[in-house]
Amino acid sequence: MVIVLLAGVAAGALNAVGGGGTFVALPALVAAGLSPVTANASSTVALVPGTVASAWVYRRDLAPVGGTSTRALTVVSVIGGGLGAGLLLTLPAVSFDAAVPWLLAFATVILAFGRHVSRVVSDAKGRAVGMSPRAVLIGQFLLAVYGGYFGGAVGIMMLAVWSIGLGLDTSAGNPMRVAQLAAIYLSATGLFLIASDALSAPSVLITMLVGAVAGGVAGAHVARRLPAWLLRSVVLTTAVTMTVLYFLGG
Repeated sequence: MVIVLLAGVAAGALNAVGGGGTFVALPALVAAGLSPVTANASSTVALVPGTVASAWVYRRDLAPVGGTSTRALTVVSVIGGGLGAGLLLTLPAVSFDAAVPWLLAFATVILAFGRHVSRVVSDAKGRAVGMSPRAVLIGQFLLAVYGGYFGGAVGIMMLAVWSIGLGLDTSAGNPMRVAQLAAIYLSATGLFLIASDALSAPSVLITMLVGAVAGGVAGAHVARRLPAWLLRSVVLTTAVTMTVLYFLGG
């Protein structure tokens, strides 16, 4: 239980600062005796309050992504998150698990070089590069489906897409990333509580939930005070670490 509590704190803090909390929470729940699918659903449920708490800390820092309104982006995240959760409960996860490391590697490369690529393309065309509002919403829907189904590094992927598609700085996009992560998790949680075994081990779930709330609040306060370059370094370090661990089977 101590390990589960500490994993919850770490996962909540990671989600607030840059993403990757699922990769801490999921192994801890599996080690506590939950099946992989149940652990996946339970980790989403446990991380919801911490993510919502982080979003509350960031509420005054929210800024629209590109030309897309916050409301439209949130609605898409809610719908996609619910659909992804439904897929988790109805489809086998074997083939998707095999693709996860490659998805993470792709997101990490885009996150690392996305803004540079955006600037190069912009200079070559002589005008700013920017995704249309429709493209932003389509991309967010696909990410939300992934987030509801698995959730690992979906926040990192969001920043990667916004970075290369809009040239958005990691620090500027982090508050909206946390808010959309909360929307995805809330939608998926509603379905998991009704149709999964997420409540089969209530003591384990509550222990991780408490840790995630503490980590989420603390992580959001810390992230708001970090310089942009340092926050970007933390996000990239998390992305690289999680990608390597997944390729190694960790």
